[in-house]
Amino acid sequence: MTDRSEEVLRTIEKNHIEYLYLLFTDITGQTKKVTLPARLAESALAHGVWFDGSSIEGFARICESDMLLRPDPETFAILPWTREKGTGAQIICDIYLPDEKPFEGDPRGVLKRVIKKAESMGYRYYVGPEIEFFLIDRDTLPDCRPHDRKGYFDLGVQSRAVEICQATMKHMDEMGYSCETYHHEVSHGQHEIDLSYGEVLRVSDAVTAFKHALRTHASFRRFKVTFMPKPFMGVNGSGMHVHQSLWNKGGNLFFGKEDKYGISSLAYQFLAGQIRHARALSAIAAPTVNSYKRLVPGYEAPVYICWGRVNRSALIRIPMVTRSKAGEGARIELRCPDPSCNPYLAFACMLAAGLDGVQNKLKVPDPVEENVYDCSDERIRAMNISMLPSTLGESIEALEQNSVLSETLGERLMNHFSLAKRREWRYFLNQVTPWEVERYL
Repeated sequence: MTDRSEEVLRTIEKNHIEYLYLLFTDITGQTKKVTLPARLAESALAHGVWFDGSSIEGFARICESDMLLRPDPETFAILPWTREKGTGAQIICDIYLPDEKPFEGDPRGVLKRVIKKAESMGYRYYVGPEIEFFLIDRDTLPDCRPHDRKGYFDLGVQSRAVEICQATMKHMDEMGYSCETYHHEVSHGQHEIDLSYGEVLRVSDAVTAFKHALRTHASFRRFKVTFMPKPFMGVNGSGMHVHQSLWNKGGNLFFGKEDKYGISSLAYQFLAGQIRHARALSAIAAPTVNSYKRLVPGYEAPVYICWGRVNRSALIRIPMVTRSKAGEGARIELRCPDPSCNPYLAFACMLAAGLDGVQNKLKVPDPVEENVYDCSDERIRAMNISMLPSTLGESIEALEQNSVLSETLGERLMNHFSLAKRREWRYFLNQVTPWEVERYL
């Protein structure tokens, strides 16, 4: 047993922890949980915990259902909101096969493999996600309505929604995952909390912890939180813009002191890789039928595969940084991901796409600093700008034809993901919606 595992056991005893929640995600990004009495923590840390993998999307067949959860002691965190009614703690797990080898279809394992590749090239991948979501008053359900009529950065009173967001940020800090800012977003009932910038595996775990914490605090105050990208027609949807850069022991490798945009040649190559693989990447970063209701012109969501600084219609943006923090703050922002994605798979594919650009020294296209939504079709063709997929079905086709991202996911996970998403797309196509009835009946 490692020193960290021993420290976890001492913490459990000292804080009178009663329950241990073992968390992991399926391939679609749903968080799963196995609950243990804390007295079994030592055995779980030393030997793992068996579970039925055949019941989890994309894991095992009935004939090979036994799988093993191995808790990662580095992710142990006491859940502050449980202190009054049986203190609990959570720990995020890696998934192993019965022969105790890593399961190649484990989303967290996929990310670890790409991290290892980046490290072999001398890089550490840092990310900072901006997570948007809607809060809906449960008392109005099944009528789904935003809980307020406020807008972008509006000053809110100490409402239930503000209490939910502040409590989530406070408890994330106590769990060891820090948040940077919170504000009201553009749409009624829409909010954004930004997680602190850091190494990608830790931030991926933070996204998992954040969703758990936010859902818990929302339920305490009779709200429902949804990470659905586009729950309401005619308003901005929820994205998860991701700031990114590569580092080594010497610092931020994306900083370019003499460059117009303040980024390095390495950053441009990384950006070019994500531009090249953008259509396939969207299947992982925007993975639901509903995701493509958000990725439409006119609502500050990217549609066109281009990049720039002030251009909010671009797929990738180069954010401004203060001069005093230019060295550490240089980064690029990918704007197509949404919060319905599996963070481990999304970040793994984003990193793989960027590294492909670095390995092949790809050249970035010219920046676009005009609002592409206002451009004519002729102008868009003249600038050689292509578009993201407009449907989930189209994005899955792009992913299946992309060898870099398919190899990143691995044959097993790729097959299961494609199967699950094609099934979702076919099911959607068979639906008769209220809009169709109203228009055609």
